Amino acid sequence: MDPPVDQALVSRVAQLDHATEALAGAPEFSKTTKVKRVLDALHRVLLQRGGCAAVRERAAALDEAGLFTGTDWAHPDILVPGFVGPSLRSGVIDTVVLEATSELRLVAIAAGEYTHPAVSAEDAKHFLSQVLAMNLEVLFSAPSEAERVKLGRVAHLIRDLFGYVADQIGYDSVLDKLGDEIWRVLRQRPIQVDHIKAMVTRIAVYREDPEVDLGASGQGLDRLISALFGPTEACREDPGVDVYRSRLDAMDAEGLEFEARGFARAMHDTGLVSPYHATLVRFLIEHNTYLLGEALGVSETGRTCLQRYPELVHCLIVEAVHPDAAQCLYGIALMLDRGILHQPPIVPSLWRQLALRLEPGVRQRLVDVFGPTPEPESRLLGGLLSMLGQPLGVGQGDNPTCQSARALSMWAYNDPDYLLQMVVWAARDDEIVMHFEGQPLSSKDSSGGVATTAPLDLDPVSQLLVPHLDRIYAEMIRRCADRPGDPHKWVNPEFHGWWSARGFNIDVDVATGNLIDLDDFVRQFYASYHLEYNGGQPLVHPQPAGVAVTDSAARYIGWHAITILRVAPDPDAVMRVYFFNPNNDSGQDWGDGVVVGTAGNGEKAGEGSLPFEQFASRLYIFHTDPLENGEPDRVPASAVQDTIGYIERSWGADRMPGTES
Repeated sequence: MDPPVDQALVSRVAQLDHATEALAGAPEFSKTTKVKRVLDALHRVLLQRGGCAAVRERAAALDEAGLFTGTDWAHPDILVPGFVGPSLRSGVIDTVVLEATSELRLVAIAAGEYTHPAVSAEDAKHFLSQVLAMNLEVLFSAPSEAERVKLGRVAHLIRDLFGYVADQIGYDSVLDKLGDEIWRVLRQRPIQVDHIKAMVTRIAVYREDPEVDLGASGQGLDRLISALFGPTEACREDPGVDVYRSRLDAMDAEGLEFEARGFARAMHDTGLVSPYHATLVRFLIEHNTYLLGEALGVSETGRTCLQRYPELVHCLIVEAVHPDAAQCLYGIALMLDRGILHQPPIVPSLWRQLALRLEPGVRQRLVDVFGPTPEPESRLLGGLLSMLGQPLGVGQGDNPTCQSARALSMWAYNDPDYLLQMVVWAARDDEIVMHFEGQPLSSKDSSGGVATTAPLDLDPVSQLLVPHLDRIYAEMIRRCADRPGDPHKWVNPEFHGWWSARGFNIDVDVATGNLIDLDDFVRQFYASYHLEYNGGQPLVHPQPAGVAVTDSAARYIGWHAITILRVAPDPDAVMRVYFFNPNNDSGQDWGDGVVVGTAGNGEKAGEGSLPFEQFASRLYIFHTDPLENGEPDRVPASAVQDTIGYIERSWGADRMPGTES
C-alpha cells in the first residue's frame, strides 16, 4: 500500500516549481527578485516531511535555472566541507536554504541523477561523507537548548537534511571518513582534544546501539575507542575507574607492568589519554614508582629526567592528573622527553607553580570555563604541562588572536621559563607587563585588543594569557601607528623575543596593498632560509612570519601569523619549509595545488609543511638577520619565477603593480 500523500508538501512543491520556472525564464537583470521567491518556496518545502527528497528531485532544474549564480555555491568543486555546518547554523534563512539545496544537489550527483561538469559522482559522495563526518552529532542527537532558541524550526530542518543525506550515501562511509578525519587531526597532536574525545564517545555509544546499523565499517575507530575506554585487559570492558582501581590492588608486579606498557602504547599511538591511565599512574606513585617510566612510555631522556627529579614529577602528577583531567599526562611524558627539566630555571619554576594560588578573579574565570573539578589550580597546571610538552599543539580557537597563540607556542618551544613566568604574573597578579622599546606596557592599562569578546574555546594557559597578550599586542601596534610601513617590523621582535631577527622583509605596500619589490623579496627569502643559498645554515631560532591565506580556489582570505620552524629536504629530497600554524589544524588547501601537508613529508607532530617555492608564494612578511644576507644572486631565475607565478595566480592577482588593490 502506498503511503498517504502529504497535501501540504504537494502544495509547497507546486509553488516551488512555479517559482523555479519563473526564475529560469527571467532575463538576467531581473533574476535577483525571482531568486528570493524560489528561496522562500524552498524553505517551505524543506520544512515538510519528504521535503528533502522533493528538492533533490529538482536539484538539476534549480541549478540550471540560476539559483546559485553569483554565489560560492555556483562552484561546487571548490566548496569546503568544514563550512557546511557553520552555514547551516548561521540562522540566516537564505544561507541555510542555499546550503541545504546545495547538499541535496550533491546527493543527486552522487546518485547519478544529475551530471555536473565540475563534480563527479565519486567526488560528490566524498564531499558529503566529509560533511557528515564533521557533523555526526546532528545525526544522533536532538537539538540543544541553544539551538532551539537560536534556530527554532531550522534546527529540525538541519537534522532532517543530514539524516536524509546519510540514508542516501550510507552510514558506512560516514564512519570511515570520520575515522580518517580524527586520525588526521590527532597526528598533529593538538593540546585540545575534548571535542575529539566527545566524538569518539558518541561513536562508541552509537556502535553499541542495536537499532543503528553501521555495517562493517568504522573499524578504523576501534583503536580510538579502545584507547579511551579499554586500552588494557584489566579495563577492556570499561568497568569504571573505581572497579579498575580495586583490580590494581590485586595485581602483582608483572600484571602492573603489563598494564603500564599497554597504556603507554595507546597514549603514544593516538595522543589520547584514558581516565584509566590516570588511575594507574596515581596508583603507581603510591605503590610502585619503578614502573612510572613504563606507564609514561618515555625515552631514555625522559627516564633520566624522571630519575633525577622524581619528587617533582610525582607531585606534578598527583596535582594535575585525575581521571576527569587525564589528558595532561601525555604532555608530562613529552615534556620529560624534551629534557627541559635540565634547564636550570625550569625545576624551581615548576615548584613555584605547584605552590601558586590564583588571584580570585582569575580563579573564577577558570571555573566559569572549565568547571570546579578539578580545582582551577590543578586545571591550569595540567594545561601548562601540556603546553610545555606539546608546544606545537597550541590553537587559537575561533578567535582572531593568531599573534598571541603564536607567541605562546614560540615561548613553550624556545623559551619555556619565560612562559612559566608569564603564567605566574597572569595567575597571581591578573596582569602582565611587557616592554616596548624600553617602555613598560601593562595589560591592565592597555585598551581593547584584536578580540572583541572573551575567548571560551582555548586550553587553560591560553585562556589565562591570551586576553592579556592580545591587549599588549594591540597597544604595541598602536604605538607604531604613525610610522611608515608595516608595524610588525617593530612589534614582532619586542612581542615574541630577542631571537626574532631585526631584519624585516615585506612584499606589500601598506598604503596601497599592491605588491612591491617582488623579485628581491623572493630572492632574499631563498637566500636567508633555503639551505642551498644560505651557506647550508639551518634555522637556529623559530622566526615569526606572515602569510596571505587563500582558499581552495586560491582566493585571498586574509593575513595570518605563523612561525617558520625549520627548512629541510623531505624524504623525497624536496626542500620544504616546516612551520607552525596556530589555526588549530595545519592541513589546509590554499588553492592552485598548494596543499599544506601535516604527515608523510617528514613533518614532526604539529608541523605543517610546503615545498619551498609554494610556501614562499604565500609569504608576505619574514624576518632575517641583517648581517647574514646569504647569496641572493645565486637563486635561479626559474625558481623566482615559479614562486611569482603562484603569487600571480592567487592572492596577488589584483595586487601587481599597476592594478587596483
